[in-house]
Amino acid sequence: MRNEFIFFSIVSTAIVFGIHYYVWPGFIWFYIVLIPIVLLGYYDMLQSKHAIMRNYPILGRGRYIFEELRPKIYQYFIESETNGMPVPRMYRSIVYQRAKQESATTPFGSQLDFYEEGYEWLNHSIGALNPASLDSHPRVVIGGKFCSQPYEASVFNISAMSFGSLSKNAVLALNAGAKMGGFAHNTGEGGISPYHKDPGGDLVYQVGTGYFGCRDHEGRFDPDLFRVTAGIESVKMIEIKLSQGAKPGHGGILPAKKNTAEIAAIRNVVQGTEVLSPPYHTAFDSPMGLLEFVQQLRQLSGGKPIGFKLCVGRPDEFIAICKAMVERKVLPDFITVDGGEGGTGAAPLEFSNSVGMPFKEGLVFVDDMLRGFGLRDEIKIVTSGKIFTSFHLFRAMALGADICYSARGMMLALGCIQALECNTNRCPTGVATQDAELVAGLKVGDKSHRIANFHKNTIHNFVELMAAAGKRNILDIERKDVFRRISQSEVRSFEDLYPTVSHGSFEQGGIPLQWKSAFNQSSPYQF
Repeated sequence: MRNEFIFFSIVSTAIVFGIHYYVWPGFIWFYIVLIPIVLLGYYDMLQSKHAIMRNYPILGRGRYIFEELRPKIYQYFIESETNGMPVPRMYRSIVYQRAKQESATTPFGSQLDFYEEGYEWLNHSIGALNPASLDSHPRVVIGGKFCSQPYEASVFNISAMSFGSLSKNAVLALNAGAKMGGFAHNTGEGGISPYHKDPGGDLVYQVGTGYFGCRDHEGRFDPDLFRVTAGIESVKMIEIKLSQGAKPGHGGILPAKKNTAEIAAIRNVVQGTEVLSPPYHTAFDSPMGLLEFVQQLRQLSGGKPIGFKLCVGRPDEFIAICKAMVERKVLPDFITVDGGEGGTGAAPLEFSNSVGMPFKEGLVFVDDMLRGFGLRDEIKIVTSGKIFTSFHLFRAMALGADICYSARGMMLALGCIQALECNTNRCPTGVATQDAELVAGLKVGDKSHRIANFHKNTIHNFVELMAAAGKRNILDIERKDVFRRISQSEVRSFEDLYPTVSHGSFEQGGIPLQWKSAFNQSSPYQF
């Protein structure tokens, strides 16, 4: 192919020169087009990084062009309503419709295959209730006996996404939407920015391994700074992040070039330096230490609800935390369970695909462990993991959740088109970028209403589902209410798949067989 290109370039140049010389002096415009192509072709032949371009000058570049366009072509021309990943078009569409207050009904029946393995549904009741007789916005009080400022949370809230990962306009719109709809906005581990505070929406302040907003210059936890941050009126709860779904056990790096004056002030770091978020906490190194840290934050915050977030990893480590709760008699007010399939930003492929317990198994495990240790009544469970619809809310509560977070659902409501550019700073909708021109395209006033609409309409449909199932209270939702198809001829309820552990049964030795080994290995004094 290289020989053909050389022949083509010589012949075409000669032809153009001849036409130019003998026919039309104005033919110089052909030079303007041809010469750059010829030079580019010779560059392709001489470069050594890409074999395809070296062997097929000019034409070889088509491979990289189509590779760049492939996700867009697939999304808009090939994928069906149900097979798109990571979020199928069906769920993207329902979020857009509810956010825009458009019709959210579907014609001609479901596009799902009801006989496909994995299909899930809830059974309705002949004695269905009138939705108008139920609470139109169910809420859950978070805050146990050690908490002096409990928070009445919506059952549907904004999951952790930091400023820096999201643009300032995205954060402003999310928080303004939370203010309008009366639900909570998790700050993510990047600290509380002015864009979290200005609209006045309720905040869950997340304290990660980098202690951003409450750290000294060596990266250690600073109690005095935390007291100031936790004292902000809009901060309703504090969440200690042990791990997250997208990359559990993996720390983050803020490159020096991204560490602007604004980011440095928010995160309380030195501008222009590389900032590490280690994969572990330095304020504690054992289950007992974690509970002491919980107690310390509770005191420093003036008694606000304190919890911790994790994607479940080694079962013995969470069991060790439960053992420490029983022995130390110190409890978190809530535990947030993130699924291994979570994640809105960038993470190594191996972590996104192959690390961490998936959402359903992780949620059931935490619920069962708290039940077995007799702690479930005193600790609320928050969960996140691809929650887009009211059925997802109902299913999560059947598996053990009290309230839910959504990250990607809220991003879609902001206008995210699943361009898969979150890690490139080129997000075309201005949601996950710091490019000022792209950010300017996201209009806060419009998008904040869309966030509030998405929340309102999802809650409305959730209440209708509860009524259809004959449930007056979210506490009435049980594992036996949701079913899954195992095969063409076999169906099981979640109760069959994940038998509920009896309250306090571990005291009588009633430990499920699959957890006995982990139970015996666990110690409240070490992870």
